[in-house]
Amino acid sequence: MKLSPVFDALAPYPFTRLTAAKQRLAAEGIELFDFGTGEPREETPAFIRETLAAALEPVSGYPSAEGLPELREAIAAWASRRFGVVLDAGTEVIPTLGSKEAIFQMAQVLGGDLVAVGTPGYPVPERGALFAGRQVLELPLLAEHGFLPDLDAVSADTWARVGLLWLNYPNNPTAAVAPLELYERAAELAREFDFVLASDEAYSEIFFGDEPPPSALQVADRTNVVVLNTLSKRSAMPAYRSGFAAGDAAVVAALKRFRPNTGTAPQAFVQRASVAAWMDEAHVEAMRTIYRSKREVLLRACAAAGLEHVGGDATMFLWLADPEGVTPRLLEQGVVLAPGDFFGPPGEGYARLALVPPLEVCERAAGVIAAVGSRA
Repeated sequence: MKLSPVFDALAPYPFTRLTAAKQRLAAEGIELFDFGTGEPREETPAFIRETLAAALEPVSGYPSAEGLPELREAIAAWASRRFGVVLDAGTEVIPTLGSKEAIFQMAQVLGGDLVAVGTPGYPVPERGALFAGRQVLELPLLAEHGFLPDLDAVSADTWARVGLLWLNYPNNPTAAVAPLELYERAAELAREFDFVLASDEAYSEIFFGDEPPPSALQVADRTNVVVLNTLSKRSAMPAYRSGFAAGDAAVVAALKRFRPNTGTAPQAFVQRASVAAWMDEAHVEAMRTIYRSKREVLLRACAAAGLEHVGGDATMFLWLADPEGVTPRLLEQGVVLAPGDFFGPPGEGYARLALVPPLEVCERAAGVIAAVGSRA
């Protein structure tokens, strides 16, 4: 059997490396507190589930790659309410199967020699670039710069080779929030050097500061700018695989041409449930309240254990500095965190805690975390 050389050379997906440790601990009868994988575990709101069930039909055809018009309209309406922007639902919005597949496939649609990604970061943009035969340009996200990339440190010659720049804010794993000025500068560079700025904003609705995070959709000129978002985090719908890409009509048109080749479009009944989700904010506010409660409980416990949260005030993650090596001791007590180097070499010395277990589990885990710290 001949494997793709890119696939054959690719290291295992980082989070599969936690599986063996979790299996060993479970075999030893140790209760697991799994904060390693960032998969939302809150209950999908009942009205969304009921809408999906009501949308099931005895016979249903293949979903259109362009998505249902009513879903595109609902997404455009949400963007207007949330960010104060006007999107043409017919030409500037396309539903996606969550956001992961669109992130992975974006480099297959666009040209250029380089795909620029932040590091530490979500691994999928890099992996998508490699499968598309592109080279990866890593942009360090350092604590001293607020975990924001220094775009002006990249030379003009290098920008000229870039086909795609990925930004991800609020950021996974650092929880940092980007100012609108970063998006404006990135969009300016995208126009100057004719690459696409793709902004992964999956965590835009999980925030704890006084102001909601901005979006790249708010830049003055959206030429060569596309934003991706998803219902997985906002509405606790990871199993539904429903998101969108929106922005420059030329980029959206290219995605519309590409997507029939892959057959990746949400089923019609999922799209109808998604309409209901995008049109409601009350459940999102309730979701933020749940995450805030879990965050407060675990912040106190981590501080007691010597783990300092050095990241931002958004997302479902805590980005923890671990100078004393507490994380391995926590693992032996069943508390699973994601090592920071899972997200790239600049993540060494950090750990990511995902606020995904139920609140009562977080409260039990907080006692274990604080106790490990007291024994150090």
